[in-house]
Amino acid sequence: MRRRLILSFLIVVFISITSMMVIARIRTANEIRTFIYSGEMTGSEEMVSLLEEYYQTHQSWQGVGRIFEERGRGMRLNQERISAMHNRLRLLDAQGVIIVDTNSSEAQEFITQEDIETAIPIIIKNQTVGYLLSDTGLIITRGNETKLVERVNRAAIIAGLITAMLSLVIVSFLAYRLLKPVHELTQATERIAEGDLSQRVPVHGNDELAILGNAFNRMADSLQNAENNRQAMTADIAHELRNPLAVQRANLEAMQDGIYDLTPETLQPLIDQNLMLTRLVEDLRTLALADAGQLELVRVEADFPTLVKRVMEHFQPAMDEKQIILNLISPPHCPPVTLDPVRIEQILGNLLSNALRFTPDSGKIELEITCSPQTIRLDVHDSGAGIPEEALPHIFQRFYRADKARSRAEGGSGLGLAIARKIAEAHGGSLTAANHPHGGAVISLSLPFKA
Repeated sequence: MRRRLILSFLIVVFISITSMMVIARIRTANEIRTFIYSGEMTGSEEMVSLLEEYYQTHQSWQGVGRIFEERGRGMRLNQERISAMHNRLRLLDAQGVIIVDTNSSEAQEFITQEDIETAIPIIIKNQTVGYLLSDTGLIITRGNETKLVERVNRAAIIAGLITAMLSLVIVSFLAYRLLKPVHELTQATERIAEGDLSQRVPVHGNDELAILGNAFNRMADSLQNAENNRQAMTADIAHELRNPLAVQRANLEAMQDGIYDLTPETLQPLIDQNLMLTRLVEDLRTLALADAGQLELVRVEADFPTLVKRVMEHFQPAMDEKQIILNLISPPHCPPVTLDPVRIEQILGNLLSNALRFTPDSGKIELEITCSPQTIRLDVHDSGAGIPEEALPHIFQRFYRADKARSRAEGGSGLGLAIARKIAEAHGGSLTAANHPHGGAVISLSLPFKA
């Protein structure tokens, strides 16, 4: 890519310099011709203008001598002008015959074609009516003009070559500066492909390369977090499976050795551990389907408050046992919601189960339903100790428990809230957690009315 970038810059520089040289050559030749043959080089441009005006006015050269006489008087007053140029001027008609000669003391001389070629033409309406021959000591012929143009062009070529060399140095420096971030990004990408997810690239400025670098760093962060979560999840699953399997194995070995008799009482721990394994495997399967976007939902129109009341009835005996007040605040009229009742009951069951677990005896759990034009919202507020601030960002992570001292049997598998959020998102809704200003935790479920 560096070679392509340098080559592209060089092509642009070459085209620019070549175009500049061609245009400069044409313009220089034209300007030199104009400078020489308009009288500017000999200082006679004013006289040429006067002669052109005189001929346009009189349509002949008769009496033109007084212009030269007046100019002679003016030059005597301006000594600097006299020293800057020779004061001999000759006016020729269109045929090359001398009309006026300011140095009349010299003998009449013959005007050659070469003299006429070096003279300044006086042109009226695209017709040459005469020539002004200025004796300045500097003779410019057509051949000398060509040599002068060649010298100027040679100087332009040398300037172009120097410019090209400087441009090459600048282009190489710019290409290095531009491609350095790309090179760093390429190296970091190759290392990430080899498994080193700690790679990041330095970012400077706010241009497109900086945006690309920031995007790469965010991608690397996501990959590293995903890998860390995968490793943690693998360890958690292994731990969750190891405990029930160890209990089952110990009980089976005890029965095999005759320590335990084969009775319903000794089989019950095996059944309990098997149910725990079955629930864990089903939870993992649900999460895997949700992650893959293949969680099947059987959507129907349902009355959400009625669905909530039905789930509350299932938990009422457990609430009564702990003397917990379970209260529902619901609007009188709320449109039906398109949802999967079984999956939503799974969310509600998980929320009430958590609220029951963390609410002390004689506490209170309040459920409040609110309706907006687009969504329906359920807030589950318990009177427990609330969620630790450091735990709030993590409570929806898999296998995460805010209370580290709680046992696996008491705290569940640690997948309930993760599954509940996935189900809510599959419905196009959301599940969030916060602490209530008056104490306790608030878990909020929001669902759209239409899928």
